[in-house]
Amino acid sequence: MRKECNSLRDLALHFYEKGRRAIVPLFGYSGLRFTGTTIKQNQFNHLVQFRSLSRLYDRFRPDAMFFLMDLSVEASALGLPVRFPLEETPSVEAHLVKSSGDLDKFRGIDILGDGRVIVYLETLKHMRAAFPCPVGAYVIGPLTLSGLLMGANELAIKSILEPDFFEEIMEFSHQVIMRYTQSLRENGAESIMILDPTAVIFGPQQFRHTISRFYREMVGIFDDVEITLHVCGDTFHLLEEMVDSGVAGLSLDSLVDMKEASQIVGESTLLIGNISPVNMLFNSPQEVYDETWDLLEDMRDFPLFILSTGCDLPQDVPLENIDAFFQAGRDWKK
Repeated sequence: MRKECNSLRDLALHFYEKGRRAIVPLFGYSGLRFTGTTIKQNQFNHLVQFRSLSRLYDRFRPDAMFFLMDLSVEASALGLPVRFPLEETPSVEAHLVKSSGDLDKFRGIDILGDGRVIVYLETLKHMRAAFPCPVGAYVIGPLTLSGLLMGANELAIKSILEPDFFEEIMEFSHQVIMRYTQSLRENGAESIMILDPTAVIFGPQQFRHTISRFYREMVGIFDDVEITLHVCGDTFHLLEEMVDSGVAGLSLDSLVDMKEASQIVGESTLLIGNISPVNMLFNSPQEVYDETWDLLEDMRDFPLFILSTGCDLPQDVPLENIDAFFQAGRDWKK
C-alpha cells in the first residue's frame, strides 16, 4: 500500500474510491499479548516493541500503523520523575516547574540523547522497513507537556494570571516537541499525531489565541509530513479552532458525534475515529460490530474518514472484539 499511499489522507481517499474505508485503530498495546511482554519492556526496548507491533500487524492487517502511545516520553527525557510500572502506562509523579527560573535546568537538555526517545526512533525505523503501509508516530502536545512540567491546573491559572510565564513555558515545550518531531521525520514517520489532551479544558477563544499557533508552526515547518491532532474528551466546542490550526486531520474521542463533527469541519479535513475504547473493552463482539457498522453508516457520505478508535485501546481489550471491529470495517461497502 505504501506505493499508492504515503499519508492517512491518501489512504482515506484510496479506500473510499474502492468503496470501503481505511481501518487504522489506535491499538499498539494489544500487541503485547502476542509477545508475552510487559508495557515497560516495550517502552524500553525497541526490538521488543517492534516485535509486538509486527505480530499485531500480522494478526489484524490494519491499513496503517503507529508505534505505542506514550505521553511520558518527552517528559522523562527532560528528567521529570516518572513512575514505570511493569503492566501500566508510565505517569509523571512530580511537577518541578514553579517559576520561570525553574525552566533553566531543562534548557540544555537534548532529548534525542535519551534512551527511551531512542527506543521510539529505532522502533519507527523497523516499522518503516517492514510494514507495507504508512507508518506513524505520536508526539505530546505543547499544552500537555507544559502541564506535566508544572501541573495542568496550575498551568490553566498561569494562562490567565501570568500570561508571560504561560507563553514562556509553552514556547519551551514547543521547541522540545519540534526537536523530537524533526527526528521522527528523519527516521521515517509519514504521519505524526499530536496528543494534547489538556487542551480540552480551554475555551475556543483561548485555544485560538494561545495554543493553535504552535500546531500551525509545526505544520508549516514539517510540510512534508502529515500532522494530525488528537485531543481527548468532548472537543465539539473546539472543532472549528482545531481545524483552523492547519492540521491535516482530527482524531476524535468517542464522546464527539462524528456525523455532527463532519458537518462542522468540512470535507477538506480528515476525520479519524471514533469507536469507544470502553465499549471495545466491555461489550460483546456483536455489540462492537454493530457500533462500528453504525459509525460507518453515519459517515457514508464523508470521503475523508478513517475508521479508528476514539483513543488508544487498553491492553486487555478482547481479541474477538478487535476482530469484530475489523470485520465490520471490511464487510461494509459504500
